[in-house]
Amino acid sequence: MAQRDREDPHRPSRRRGQGELESQVLGALREAQDPVTAAWVQERLGGGLAYTTVVTILTRLLAKDAVARERRGRSFVWRPTADVAGLAALKMRRLLDGESDREAVLASFVTALPPDDEQVLRALLETAHATDRADATDGPDVVGRADVVGEADGAGGADGVPDGTED
Repeated sequence: MAQRDREDPHRPSRRRGQGELESQVLGALREAQDPVTAAWVQERLGGGLAYTTVVTILTRLLAKDAVARERRGRSFVWRPTADVAGLAALKMRRLLDGESDREAVLASFVTALPPDDEQVLRALLETAHATDRADATDGPDVVGRADVVGEADGAGGADGVPDGTED
């Protein structure tokens, strides 16, 4: 008889929320200093989870690119490639990708946000746009254009120093 049944046989077992176990497994992996085995994760989580359940969750996280694994001996060791926030963002992107009218989904999402979350989202979008603008002006294309300008005006290399190739 399971422990919860001995405590109160009339109480229904608590069902985990969607993604809760994935978050717990990912959290345990993030606590580890090095890649760890599924058995380590199982022990870390406690709660009587079956080894096969832990491996199933790890495999699902692998399919979502939230963890990576490498063979060590006859088994695998696992390490996180995302944090819990990254996993949630991945889920949101996948849901959005599954919809035909992305604009309607995004509009519905944004209009349902509480004002504080809307302000956070606005600030994050502004930061992302500022970064994109900075990347556009500082990126490799700028260097390429400087090379062209330098060559066109006879100044030599991209640094403006004659490179000995002028006629």
